[in-house]
Amino acid sequence: MYACDACTKYGCYSGKEADCAQGCAGTEAAIQEEAKRCYFEDDNFKIAYNSALVEAEGYGVKNRLEELIDFADKCGFKKLGVAMCLGLVREGKALCAILREHGFTVDSIICKNGSVSKAFLKIKDDQQVHPGRFEPMCNPIAQAKLLNAAKTEFNIVLGLCVGHDSLFIKYAEAPVTVFAVKDRVLRHNPLDAIYQSERYKNQFEKK
Repeated sequence: MYACDACTKYGCYSGKEADCAQGCAGTEAAIQEEAKRCYFEDDNFKIAYNSALVEAEGYGVKNRLEELIDFADKCGFKKLGVAMCLGLVREGKALCAILREHGFTVDSIICKNGSVSKAFLKIKDDQQVHPGRFEPMCNPIAQAKLLNAAKTEFNIVLGLCVGHDSLFIKYAEAPVTVFAVKDRVLRHNPLDAIYQSERYKNQFEKK
């Protein structure tokens, strides 16, 4: 069992993983060597190498969108795909416009494409978000297949629901990055749930 979340030494960062507890992921020599070989496959090397450059050049200075653009430029990706949620269509339009302004060709596919009723998935009327009316299902597999057909070189997920994003990533042929995730309650900032739990925990401990 691996439990990096319970580690207190983080030897992986200092180069001293041998000092870490038994079961450290870094001490799995066979798997680590297999992974290192994979990095030298052409597409993997390009992504890993340019990711490291973008991290170093933009560390604490550039936001996610700026880094995304830098990464796509460095990799030579010209044709981008955006798998977007209907609930973030305003943000999707802005994102696509910015990417096009930076010289990219962009194909965007909305989550409700195909207008397939949730009844197709055997969802009952009373299980819908809005019972009593037609409600289309999200269609991430078609989003992926349409972007595959468009021959995008790099795909961007914008606000797909939990699970729908998993299916999109599973079926997409081009590399995928996530620009934003869906969290309707926390304004699409799911880490706030962690930050709030830490704050409440500290308040209770002080009492």
